[in-house]
Amino acid sequence: MRQAAGSHEPAVLSGGIAISTLTQNDNAELSGKSAKPLMLGVFTAVLGLLLVFAISRLEGSLSLSLSTAILVALAVLLGFGFLAYRMLRYRLVLERLRLNMLDAQEGTLKPVDFEAGTDAFLDSHVDTYNTMMKALHRVFATVEECQSRVLAERNRINAILQSLPGTLLSVDDDLCVNASNSQAASMFNLPKEALTGRSLFELLALGEVDRNLLRDAFLYKHRIRNQEIEVRLNGNNYHLTLNLAFVSETGADMGAVIILQDISEYKHLQESVYSHEKLIAMGQLAAGVAHELNTPLGSIMGYAQLLRDAVGKDPKIYQWTSVICDEARRCSRIVDDLLRYARTKDDCEKEICDINAEARIVSETFISCRMKRKNIGIDLQLAEGELTVEGSCGQLEIVLVNLLTNAIQALGETAEPRIMVRTERLDSERAVLIVEDNGPGIARDIRGRIFDPFFTTKDVGNGSGLGLAICHSMLNRRGGSIRHDADFQSGARFIVELPRTPSRNSGHE
Repeated sequence: MRQAAGSHEPAVLSGGIAISTLTQNDNAELSGKSAKPLMLGVFTAVLGLLLVFAISRLEGSLSLSLSTAILVALAVLLGFGFLAYRMLRYRLVLERLRLNMLDAQEGTLKPVDFEAGTDAFLDSHVDTYNTMMKALHRVFATVEECQSRVLAERNRINAILQSLPGTLLSVDDDLCVNASNSQAASMFNLPKEALTGRSLFELLALGEVDRNLLRDAFLYKHRIRNQEIEVRLNGNNYHLTLNLAFVSETGADMGAVIILQDISEYKHLQESVYSHEKLIAMGQLAAGVAHELNTPLGSIMGYAQLLRDAVGKDPKIYQWTSVICDEARRCSRIVDDLLRYARTKDDCEKEICDINAEARIVSETFISCRMKRKNIGIDLQLAEGELTVEGSCGQLEIVLVNLLTNAIQALGETAEPRIMVRTERLDSERAVLIVEDNGPGIARDIRGRIFDPFFTTKDVGNGSGLGLAICHSMLNRRGGSIRHDADFQSGARFIVELPRTPSRNSGHE
């Protein structure tokens, strides 16, 4: 029931129906009408008194018959006055009833203000009307209370629906949305009003298997619980869980409620844990393999030295055997670095390495072997002097070998393939190594995953997806970083940053 505080207006229900007593205007109007029979009665009484007085004064001079006639006339006059009063009173009460009924049709309920006990007929009808008004008052009060409870319950349910962490959609038997929560508007990037009437298949780009799952659920009317689906929304792929329940298990009402929960982050975390477990296994395997490789590498270096000593002074064979020895030593150093990488704690924090020297050695090795066969040109731009950084040279070689190998594989169909290796002094504390190629570059949709373990776009047998992941991990341990330059449009460019250290030659940094 609505009524302003301190207001004299009738109380009004929320449906527009008012319950009140007579207003001051109504009382004034009816008081004016009730004055007419009252004045008539007073006039009749005064007239009767005057007649009685006149008769008493004239008793001595008037005859008995005339006195009787006067008394009869007085009685008749009084009777007519009484009848007129009753008729006017009836009319007044009936007029009040008529006006109150008209007000009731407009929604305002008023009792009739009537002095009881003067007329049984009027008392009965007015009491019946007032009793009916009181009953209606109680009915409307009950309706108002029920309406308030319904509104409060509706608001409570709506608050619960809006606070759900997942997307809620209410659909009809045609799978068209008829209600949704705020999370649905956020997921589909549409206002709630725009979702109403849209088909579920129009909102969710489902695969054929998931479409058939929903169709069968509505056809056979069975629930769906925690079903994982993959959809494409706003240009991105999402992993969702689908829960479906029908509004009514029986009858013709086939409406259903669907709850969608985004589990993309959970799936990504699950994949990360799985990749981490595989990396642990790979580290253990690498440690075992590295230990086994040291023996044949030692044999290769030993026999290469014997061969070099046996051939005498033949310069070409001496050069080849020297390359075999140097590369075997480098492989042994890389194996040792892999062993250190597989351990929980590194013991190479105090080592330093010259980026320029390593870049020159690795590039020349690639030029003499793989790049010459593929006719790939290389541009080596090195900073002046020594450019020393923290960390093992073997680990830096692993980074360079991975970047150059990826660049060579990416240039397979390029008309004039070229690779550039550049070193720079970023500032007094950081050094930069840049490797870039003029190949097709890296697709935009996979740039965020290139450093994930086991992610690769290469064919089976051409890559494990661990190269960049291992480089990223090694550099992070050294306090460095590696990133792909998304602004470079002429191919692919990778930028490696490492903390600088004082040069071993005191004359240079």
